[in-house]
Amino acid sequence: MIELIQPGIRTTIQDMGRTGYFHQGVPPAGAADKFSFMFGNLLLGNPRHVAALEMMVKGTTIEFHKKTTAIITGAPVQVLLNGDEQPMWTVFEVQKGDVLEIGYIQKGLFSYLCVSGGFDVPEVLGSKSTCLSSVFTGITGRLLLAGDKIPLSEPLPGAAQHIGKELIREAIPEFGKTETAHVVLGITCDLIRDEGLVSFLNSHWIIQPQSNRTACRAKGGHISYSEIESPFGSGGTPGNIVDIPYPIGAVIVPNEEEIIILLNDGTGGGGFVTIGTVIWPDISKLSQMRPMSKVKFQAITVDQAISIRREKEKLIEKVQASI
Repeated sequence: MIELIQPGIRTTIQDMGRTGYFHQGVPPAGAADKFSFMFGNLLLGNPRHVAALEMMVKGTTIEFHKKTTAIITGAPVQVLLNGDEQPMWTVFEVQKGDVLEIGYIQKGLFSYLCVSGGFDVPEVLGSKSTCLSSVFTGITGRLLLAGDKIPLSEPLPGAAQHIGKELIREAIPEFGKTETAHVVLGITCDLIRDEGLVSFLNSHWIIQPQSNRTACRAKGGHISYSEIESPFGSGGTPGNIVDIPYPIGAVIVPNEEEIIILLNDGTGGGGFVTIGTVIWPDISKLSQMRPMSKVKFQAITVDQAISIRREKEKLIEKVQASI
């Protein structure tokens, strides 16, 4: 097992998330940056979905009570093993009694500690992912605390053969202050004026401090609503509609000066005008953006979205082939 000496700020257990319960009000949760998470598991020889520790803003200090192999991925952070610096994106061995210190995240928001075999904690609705809004019982229902002891699964056969494996350079993500996210327009964008859609796509939107794993909030443009009579039951204000389902990645327009992009812990529905959906590969990018970073949106078709996802899958396959 591992013991948390210093838990960090918002450290949780995450895997690829839970499916099949969003329509019942349970968000999928899962790693905020799924690519950094998956690459860590692949380098260890794990299946891509195996649970890891997700650390936000500040990392943890951990004592290992078991020999295993591990890797740190995600946003850049200093990693010290018994005081000696370790490179990120590279598999290393830990012995019983070793202390791992993970410092403050320098760019981006989320870093990951993956271990061979993953963490041996109970599943809730088919996943080990923490979702604070779902108020699960047990360790996956809360932030990790100092003194928590988390069981490790047995290292996978041949785990030692992965020591020193590192991620190919082209797969290492960048964490810039300005990013582009692709969005498929639709849902209720007919309630937005044409000039409002133009403003949405031409503006640089500034990420706000209220952003979290539930949603990314941004300001910077002006999105004007269409002048139509509000439907019965919507509350009578232009940004309101009768409730609809929200997909993860939904770009919500609660007022003409702000947008909200739903992330992994987002709600499954609501009553705001929704302009479109950010594509799945770009959710990880948005989740890693710090407050005051800038994002610009590019409209694409469904076919283009599928093509981008296929390119990401090809990159994952290339990483697997390199190991």
